[in-house]
Amino acid sequence: MNELAKHITDENAGISYTLVGDYYLPDLALPEEEHFEIGIYGRMRKNYLKNHRRVFYANLLTSGELNKHLHEIDVAAYNFMELVSKQMAKQEGVTEQLKTEYQMLWIGKMENIRNRVMEMIREEIIYS
Repeated sequence: MNELAKHITDENAGISYTLVGDYYLPDLALPEEEHFEIGIYGRMRKNYLKNHRRVFYANLLTSGELNKHLHEIDVAAYNFMELVSKQMAKQEGVTEQLKTEYQMLWIGKMENIRNRVMEMIREEIIYS
């Protein structure tokens, strides 16, 4: 069989097909997307989308926008964590002086703040 018979193109649809065995299968590929490293918040978002927002997840995946979306969520969550943690620490009097004088107390208060901010991130960014 010659090379032309193995590949055909539907000009109206703009799709090419390749002969595999007895069937012509469409030559489909996901669009190229810029790759970003994804942190914990991006992975949490991906897991949430896969399990609870499947259509949205599939749309992001097939459009090539999933990695970009997860990166944006990751950056937003990290920025939120940093900003809100500092604000809460200042408001609650968790200072460097407390850290030097009562280190275990400071660790406990900062961990409490971090846990509250994580809950806010889950509700406002990851699960929205």
